[in-house]
Amino acid sequence: MSDKIACDHCHLEFSKDVMIEDDGHYFCCNGCQGVYHLLTDEGLDSFYDKAKNVKLAPPTLQYEDSSNFDAPAFYDKFVKINSDGFSEVSLIIEGIHCSACVWLNEKALHKMDGVVEANINFTNNKAHIVWADDIVKLSEIIDMIRAIGYNAFPYDASLQEAHANKVRKDYYLRMAVAIFAAMNVMWIAVAQYAGYFTGISQEMKTILNIAEGTLATPVLFYSGWVFFRGAYYGLRNKVVNMDLLVATGALLTYVYSVYITVMERGEAYFDSVSMIITFVLIGKFLEVLSKKSAADTLDVIGKHLPSEVKVLQNGKIESIKLEDISVGDIVVVSSGERVLIDGEILKGEGSFDESNLTGESEPIYKKVDDKVISGTISIDADVQYKATKDFEHSTLSNLVTLLESAINKKPKIEQLANKLSEHFSTTILALSFLTFLVWWLWPHDFETALMVGISVIIIACPCALGLATPVATLVGLSLGAKKGILFKEAAQLETMAKADVLVVDKTGTLTHGKPEVVKENIFQKFDSTLLYSLVKTSKHPVAQGVKKFVQTDNEILFDEYMQIPAKGIVARVNGSLMLGGNYKLMQDNGIESDFESDKTLFYFAIDKNIVAVYELEDKIKDGAKELIDTLNVKGIATVMLTGDHQKSALYVSEQVGISQVHFELTPEEKLAFIDKLHKDEKVVVMVGDGVNDVLALAKADIGIVMGSGSDIAIDVGDVVLLNDSLMSLLDSFKIAKTTFRLIKQNFAISLVYNGITIPLAMAGLIIPLVAAISMSVSSLLVVGNSMRIKMKWNK
Repeated sequence: MSDKIACDHCHLEFSKDVMIEDDGHYFCCNGCQGVYHLLTDEGLDSFYDKAKNVKLAPPTLQYEDSSNFDAPAFYDKFVKINSDGFSEVSLIIEGIHCSACVWLNEKALHKMDGVVEANINFTNNKAHIVWADDIVKLSEIIDMIRAIGYNAFPYDASLQEAHANKVRKDYYLRMAVAIFAAMNVMWIAVAQYAGYFTGISQEMKTILNIAEGTLATPVLFYSGWVFFRGAYYGLRNKVVNMDLLVATGALLTYVYSVYITVMERGEAYFDSVSMIITFVLIGKFLEVLSKKSAADTLDVIGKHLPSEVKVLQNGKIESIKLEDISVGDIVVVSSGERVLIDGEILKGEGSFDESNLTGESEPIYKKVDDKVISGTISIDADVQYKATKDFEHSTLSNLVTLLESAINKKPKIEQLANKLSEHFSTTILALSFLTFLVWWLWPHDFETALMVGISVIIIACPCALGLATPVATLVGLSLGAKKGILFKEAAQLETMAKADVLVVDKTGTLTHGKPEVVKENIFQKFDSTLLYSLVKTSKHPVAQGVKKFVQTDNEILFDEYMQIPAKGIVARVNGSLMLGGNYKLMQDNGIESDFESDKTLFYFAIDKNIVAVYELEDKIKDGAKELIDTLNVKGIATVMLTGDHQKSALYVSEQVGISQVHFELTPEEKLAFIDKLHKDEKVVVMVGDGVNDVLALAKADIGIVMGSGSDIAIDVGDVVLLNDSLMSLLDSFKIAKTTFRLIKQNFAISLVYNGITIPLAMAGLIIPLVAAISMSVSSLLVVGNSMRIKMKWNK
């Protein structure tokens, strides 16, 4: 258990060495320290007597001062150190409206010394930042974000819903004002249009214009303030964004209408001002809701995590912090509760719902000695189990981390979209001004030329272009998560969709990976304890099968012990050499044998004499042949690479329909084969589950790992199949191809929309009001197309 103490204000617990000590009191941050002194100075310290057992949310003001981001307690909770020694944090950036906002923030952050990586996802405004803490502080990064007109606070899935509600409430209020005013403006506009055709005096027209202008003013400057703010910060940082297009179009129309009203001549367009802001605002709000719907699947696991877990200590059940759990602690789970720590059942039995992880709806019955996985839910089981991992390394924690980081790496096609949208708004403003000049000099009257120019500004939509990829990839990631398929990066969806070759391991991939001994061939008597001790710690499926067959209660400690990947185990005890593994291991040690079988063979030798050979059989997984047949139809070639011997490899390949088979391969030989495919310019997907597959998995364009695979293989892999099903492997290809097709469809929708509507607006065929509606519709088309696929898959 770590040495943790509670903050004297919020009562949240942190390590003592990261707390701020102040005259005998301890605080997790300057915010809590400040609030504590404020209350005590005002004689309100009795508050703490009443709230002494209540854990408070840290005060919001602790993040107003960016220096608090450097507080040890903040680092303890939100900042991680990666394998390269760099600091990592996930932030939510407020104020992002379009892809230009994303580009601006990323560009500003990348220019900072010490910032290694900064990726922002447009769909949920989440930023993943990696930096060298000895060069730049997090507070300086936050200051940069604030300097360019945005705000940032730490991402916390459990607090994200509250923030989303705050954003929605702000939109609701601005929309309420806009809709109320716009509806009334339109009633007045009806009277104006009726007067236009039946005759109306200039005096009455001016009165109606004043009434419209009065209603349009709060719509423009309150409801539309978000666009003016975004435009201001964009210009301040030399970026022309969508906000500037909306703000410019609406403001020019408003100023012209005010001029017409004061001068009492011509037609005012206050109704267009109201409707431009109202429709674009409604479109943005619907976009926010749609993006949140797409992102909810990725947040749902982390959002509802309890902070404590029940453990058995000294015969009593006590609740302790998740992060305080250590390997070996006895955890208690009752029916209906979520398993938060991985472990092995010591007492009790019952059914567990693993659908959150694997996508399989059928409950799994578990008993003593069975493993329980964090993230699953006890349906009717009351069990006690021994923790085999702490929370930081648990399946659930890794799953949450993977989901949070999955959307950070942008696909190449998204980078192309961002490059296009980077210069989009500048081009539109130039086209608008050129259109205005042409219409004015054609000649047309100033009013007509201005309205046509404004229509060009308003109808153009860089948002649809910016949304085309991130919304689609988010849908793809969420579909995968629901089916137990974890893509570690969104970019992998695009790569996998372009796959040419699938390279598969045999044991544990095409087969169940749990070979069982079907025949024991003894050539010389030996102590079975020697063999059991040799294979006990090996994670290789063949060794596990032998271990299960020769199970004993005794164990021998070896003087030397070494596992050789793809071959077997070498050990020494009392001067004797023990060898256990495949025939290649025997040959490497000068041992020959003429034993033949079409089964998987495990040789056991003592002092270079083969004393036993075990024949093992591993059942082929359901759906293996269907997978290979489907991939062949899709034009994806399949190759089997295995360390197993020829007869066993050929038997499995014939059963599933793989024509290209390579057997008795070492990890290095598998790696060389992947290299050869790359030289032939093939996009390679490799699927495996063991340590002997690690090199090939790392080298492949996409490495897919079965969820039951070794920890190191899961770390190296790009995609993890949590339910070990070959149907999940097939689904991963389908999801990747569907997502990439969706991206291209969204891209086409955006380009076709802008390619058609902008020339129509330049030709004077679209008025500003219709342009505002069209602009919102284009973004919603892109989002709606993405959500259509999601609903189709969920059926």
